[in-house]
Amino acid sequence: MPDMSASASLAMTQLATLAKEVDEDKVTPGVLGFIVFAVMALAVWALMKSMNRHMSRVDFMEPPAPKTEGSTEGSTEDAAEATGPVKPRQG
Repeated sequence: MPDMSASASLAMTQLATLAKEVDEDKVTPGVLGFIVFAVMALAVWALMKSMNRHMSRVDFMEPPAPKTEGSTEGSTEDAAEATGPVKPRQG
């Protein structure tokens, strides 16, 4: 089995010479960075548009709870049991 420290030191010396050639003041994300950012921005825009479309289909209006003889006016548990689950609007 080869000595791993020798190959690691060889790799580090080659990477160190590449790092010295790059000017630290002129490093930019480049074209690949722009493409990744643009794809992410388009994905967020598409998700927001889809969310707005789905949220506009939701009907938030609940029918008023029918009053029963044994219920108190301030009880929300009785009102939730009386109305049942809210069904989404079809269409």
